[in-house]
Amino acid sequence: MKHLISPMDLTPEELSELLSLAQDIMKDPERYRHVCDGKKLATCFYEPSTRTRLSFESAMLNLGGSVLGFQSADSSSAAKGESVSDTIQIISYYADICAMRHPKEGAPYVASKHSRIPVINAGDGGHNHPTQTLTDLLTILELKGRLSDMTIGLCGDLKFGRTVHSLINAMVRYEGIKFILISPEELCIPAYLKEEVLDARGIPYKEVRSLDEVMPDLDILYMTRVQRERFFNEEDYIRLKNSFILTPEKMKLARDDMFVLHPLPRVNEISVEVDNDPRAAYFRQAGFGVYARMALIILMLGLKDRIPQV
Repeated sequence: MKHLISPMDLTPEELSELLSLAQDIMKDPERYRHVCDGKKLATCFYEPSTRTRLSFESAMLNLGGSVLGFQSADSSSAAKGESVSDTIQIISYYADICAMRHPKEGAPYVASKHSRIPVINAGDGGHNHPTQTLTDLLTILELKGRLSDMTIGLCGDLKFGRTVHSLINAMVRYEGIKFILISPEELCIPAYLKEEVLDARGIPYKEVRSLDEVMPDLDILYMTRVQRERFFNEEDYIRLKNSFILTPEKMKLARDDMFVLHPLPRVNEISVEVDNDPRAAYFRQAGFGVYARMALIILMLGLKDRIPQV
């Protein structure tokens, strides 16, 4: 596991190992307090982030390591015109592993080609967000007890949502997965994902324009924000926006064992009244992200032999 740029960089066996390790960390976090003693994580974030950056930092600190880095392009030499390839070559002298977020698709991949340390893609434009996908998989596994044989509803911005794209790529490798794609026509899933991933693998899916009609069918509802700025005119946005807001009334249509996920941040696409529903799992999901990233750091640094034996 030299670099993690896409969820597809992990084999099903590596995913299974990582998720099992994350679950073990959750059961006994004290056992892992010193696994990364003396190791440094660089967080190179060229655009704003709350959960991803802080969960990476929390993960490394929980493992006994330390953290350095920057949280915006303006606070790095990128503001002076330094290239990603030059930056990562310098970072390679200062840290043992790097988590990079960048607004340009492919930037972490470019960094990986010039780096002497493992590079983790922490989100690149609308392309991939593999550690959010690890978080999502761990969350689903914890809530449902499995990663197979379920219907997943993806709702909101399916065109530009990198978390949605990454999750689809990961979940198609499990048996019995069906997707229901819920979005306005303007924000439907890109054609290449349908053709190259879903159709190519024979994954059942359907596209709908209303959330209400499919709520009873779902095991997981993965919400994302319908973004006003993606519409060509205000009238279309006003016409469609309320169809994709999750309310307590819509939750009444869902099964008792259906869970709601969201990569966050939330704006108005999930009513705050839904937060009290035991099926609302998006805040727990953010917490699971720390354990997924702890497991990833251990495996990418090859530190399993430092884990104390029980």
